[in-house]
Amino acid sequence: MSVETRVITESEYPDWLRALKTGFLQPPVVSEEEAISRRAHTDLARVRGAFDDGRCVATYRSFAQQLTAVGGAALPANAVSNVTVSPTHRRRGLLSRLITADLAEAKERGDIVSTLIAAEYPIYGRYGYGPAAWITEWAVDVPRTGLDRRLSGPDHGGRIDLVDATDVRKLGPELHARLAARQPGVVSRDERWWQLNTGQAQLPSQPWTEPFYAVHRSASGEVEGLLAYQSDDKWGDAKQPLNTATVREMLALTPAAERALWHYVCSVDWITTVKSGYRAPDDLLPLLLPDPRAARILTQADFLWVRILDVVRALEARTYATSATLILDVQDTAGLAGGTFRLDASPEGVACVPSTESPDLTLGVRELGALYLGDESAVRLAALGLVDEGTPGAAGVADGVFRTPRRPWCPDIF
Repeated sequence: MSVETRVITESEYPDWLRALKTGFLQPPVVSEEEAISRRAHTDLARVRGAFDDGRCVATYRSFAQQLTAVGGAALPANAVSNVTVSPTHRRRGLLSRLITADLAEAKERGDIVSTLIAAEYPIYGRYGYGPAAWITEWAVDVPRTGLDRRLSGPDHGGRIDLVDATDVRKLGPELHARLAARQPGVVSRDERWWQLNTGQAQLPSQPWTEPFYAVHRSASGEVEGLLAYQSDDKWGDAKQPLNTATVREMLALTPAAERALWHYVCSVDWITTVKSGYRAPDDLLPLLLPDPRAARILTQADFLWVRILDVVRALEARTYATSATLILDVQDTAGLAGGTFRLDASPEGVACVPSTESPDLTLGVRELGALYLGDESAVRLAALGLVDEGTPGAAGVADGVFRTPRRPWCPDIF
């Protein structure tokens, strides 16, 4: 029998979950409790699967999301997740069929972009996604930092308070919304996110460990930062503490709050290593330490991938720090967002319209996605043969238009 790809039915959901776990190398067992819990927060109209003789052999899901563009606009996005193909059915084009149908629906729905976190780098470029935001994780050797371990609190009039999960659910959403209004790459969080990430809701297959929570308040009492971390319990043979604090969440609205929270976690008694979690590659952390070499890079990799679905709306939604006009020939083999466009960008405003003029730059929709949040360089892409200059120097002009002083950052895996 041929393999069928389609939206799943209610009764197929437990089998879809089993296939999902198979693809992610987790024990392929789904309890009734877990199926009920997950189903209550899943829109089945956006859950797809591939079925061979009635058995689910590939999984795919999308959901509504907002992505912060450069300048703070919240774009309607089609977030893609839970993508797997069972090892028995690889290399049969199942993902191509699933993602093609989903992106067509997203385009019809009016989403401006599609987003995902790629487990494997080579897969998603061929569907028009480009790596738009990267991450770095550091391990801080606390004794080497040069920080004063007698630190008792911020020195700028603010304070740090320990809070509990109930407080985080009250304070966190507003803090995150304020961050999202200024940080390109941030994606929206719904109430379910806060429930799952504070232990109020738990999945049977994912044991919960309660972290420590701390907030930074300004001198006026306003919450400007949130830190969540957990610690192991490891001691050396000579009764010396060798404990590692792993940061699960660190949001800060001001450099003062960021400095205070990093210094706080590095001053906790018995902590000798701090793992930062996934941060922007230009995060302040190393340079907040008297000895930046105390922060050793553990991970540096692509993270958030962006696929442009509507070039005009995407380019008009973000802001630009310099003025320039570019004719862009955007090539899209899927036929969703291709065409030639005239971009007139300036700090005062932007206009993007279809054009019949000769292009200054020819690039794939994947490369436009990589440039979109300001992280990638058109000059670098041109050197790699991924962008073609119809007008000499146009890649440099594009860098002046698209690139941002600070790098984009997505705090969330989805």
